[in-house]
Amino acid sequence: MTVRTTVKSIQDIMRKDAGVDGDAQRISQLCWMFFLKIVDDQDQELAFTRDDYVSPIPEALRWGSWAADPEGITGEALLDFVNNDLFPGLKSLPLDGDQRPRRVVVRSIFEDAFNYMKSGQLLRQVINKINAVDFNDLSDRQHFGDIYEQILNDLQNAGNAGEYYTPRAVTAFMTQQIDPKPGESLLDPACGTGGFLTCAMRHMRDAYVKTTEDEARMQASLHGVEKKPLPHMLCVTNMLLNGIEDASFVRHDNTLARPYTSYTQSDRVDIILTNPPFGGKEEDGIESNFPQAYRTRETADLFLALIIRILKNGGRAAVVLPDGSLFGEGVKTRLKEHLMAECNLHTIVRLPNSVFKPYASIGTNLLFFEKGTPTKDIWYWEHQVPPGQKAYSMTRPIRVEHLDDCAKWWGGPGREGREENERAWKVSAEDIKARGYNLDIKNPHTVAEDHGDPETLLEDLTNAEAEVAALRDQLKAILSEALAR
Repeated sequence: MTVRTTVKSIQDIMRKDAGVDGDAQRISQLCWMFFLKIVDDQDQELAFTRDDYVSPIPEALRWGSWAADPEGITGEALLDFVNNDLFPGLKSLPLDGDQRPRRVVVRSIFEDAFNYMKSGQLLRQVINKINAVDFNDLSDRQHFGDIYEQILNDLQNAGNAGEYYTPRAVTAFMTQQIDPKPGESLLDPACGTGGFLTCAMRHMRDAYVKTTEDEARMQASLHGVEKKPLPHMLCVTNMLLNGIEDASFVRHDNTLARPYTSYTQSDRVDIILTNPPFGGKEEDGIESNFPQAYRTRETADLFLALIIRILKNGGRAAVVLPDGSLFGEGVKTRLKEHLMAECNLHTIVRLPNSVFKPYASIGTNLLFFEKGTPTKDIWYWEHQVPPGQKAYSMTRPIRVEHLDDCAKWWGGPGREGREENERAWKVSAEDIKARGYNLDIKNPHTVAEDHGDPETLLEDLTNAEAEVAALRDQLKAILSEALAR
């Protein structure tokens, strides 16, 4: 049985349980169980390679102790153990000893997790299905990675307002152009399920990681923060699946809850890759953590202010922002002025509205900038849906090769060699300033469709309506004559 089939069969079992209500609970239930199985498989591998290895989970609570035997406890006994022993034990793991980092991860996962299932028999069936997956088997791990996006799609369908996730093609393109290297500190301050972190790891492993020392330097330089429990759980699980032993660098926290001025030199990073949540509002009081000029409850604006703050001089960032951030006024104008004064905003890639469909139909942009020198010119690239396709959709999403033309145009290490064409244009900082820092600049090479002279069009419409009226009168006359016979 493939991993995809296993997950589908698990979801079918959960649908029979009276305690699991909807996709969000089903995914949460699935994830904490897979998490424990993955940790257990990882423990077995580490115990084999290290003589002194100790699991972060007490023996009685380890997956292998209570779940691995297909003929093990079931029914009320299983429910009693899970609800009264497993969860309380993992929620209160002692945070001491050599295993503290991994214990922090386990405890943080279970702080906001719940067992929703009410049937111990169905729970045992789910456990036995999960036992069929060996996460030390590379093929199983890869297959689970392949269906990870389906789990995210289910989460997106679960009605989490304001939550949607960056398409893999977009995260891969942004990471490719930023080109992170082992040892460079990299942060996603709103990491969701870890898309940018996994793309960064994949990029570095493909291009730069040649030794175990390189791998260790890469892992030590990663940082992520996610405030919502379910995406955080998914992110940590994602890290384990991608070969991370200590995923404690993914914190369950709200980056914006810390005062802006408390981020000092020691907090600054070389690279930021992120798609901050936009369209939502932060809780009361969060904006007071920021200087008066940047105070707002719009999440994307607060994140942009913070990103500029915590990026090192010489550091580089790629950020997804909505069209509203480009043309907005007030706080948005002050933020854009600040961004262009502190950073070289060298490239804006404009994406069509359908990139995030079906979860959002909003125009988005990829902003690339480097801190330390002010902006002189901004290059724009307009990404277009491939020929023969009207829009992106769930069945025909954006793919990384769709952005190859932009990558080819990008230029060398210093972006030298760029030229204007039908998709690319350059605007000076002076022109942006004259526009009141409105960055919403349309492609000047696009020829507007000629719909004709308005007066002529109006006259044609009037004539057409008169013809329709005359035909209607003729039809009425014919019908009246036929009825009179």
